Amino acid sequence: MGKYFRKTTGSVGVMPSSACQDRQKLRSALRAPADEPPLSRQAKLDRTPGSSSGHFMYFAFGSNLLKERLHLANPSATFFSIGRLKDYKLNFGLSDSHTGSEWHGGAATIEACPGAEVWGVIWTLSNEHLSSLDNQEGVSVGIYSPQEVSVETDDGVILCRTYQMNGFHPCPPSPQYKQVVCMGARRSGLPMEYQKKLEEIQTNNYSGPSILDQIKIE
Repeated sequence: MGKYFRKTTGSVGVMPSSACQDRQKLRSALRAPADEPPLSRQAKLDRTPGSSSGHFMYFAFGSNLLKERLHLANPSATFFSIGRLKDYKLNFGLSDSHTGSEWHGGAATIEACPGAEVWGVIWTLSNEHLSSLDNQEGVSVGIYSPQEVSVETDDGVILCRTYQMNGFHPCPPSPQYKQVVCMGARRSGLPMEYQKKLEEIQTNNYSGPSILDQIKIE
């Protein structure tokens, strides 16, 4: 498994020594018990994994794989590691409580599926951006609910905050959304076979404006 995990090198830059020390502290604070199943319970809205360090860990699997998209509302986000969430699959759709979409198509969510896996990026965020991340995910209007998940990394199993869609019904993503997801997966170094699966996702062929127009790609 270790061959798939990549530290903060390459396109995401080399982590400064001070950040490395912080990373060691976070690693110890956020390591999950070995017998705790992934997505074992819904996190309360005010739960902040790693809050004692002033930061929390967030597992991104959709558009927030791309740093520039995540930084639109959460500029403190810093790459920590790629990771794997076991026994869940990636899907795209809309919430019953909010049929519109700023992306003009389905958004990513996770669904329980024994034997499947979802790869993503673990970001370290300042506690001050917990509310902005929740707002981005539409927690207050019932689109997503925050969850605590156990994500496998080279450093062990890390407890992370993530989000699962409420009232999910399938809907293909827009080409713009898919582009952001695939670009984020490529830049973060997710496994090639997983990237190929993302590239095979069918879209709704939407061709108008979207959030992608707001993202300044570095």
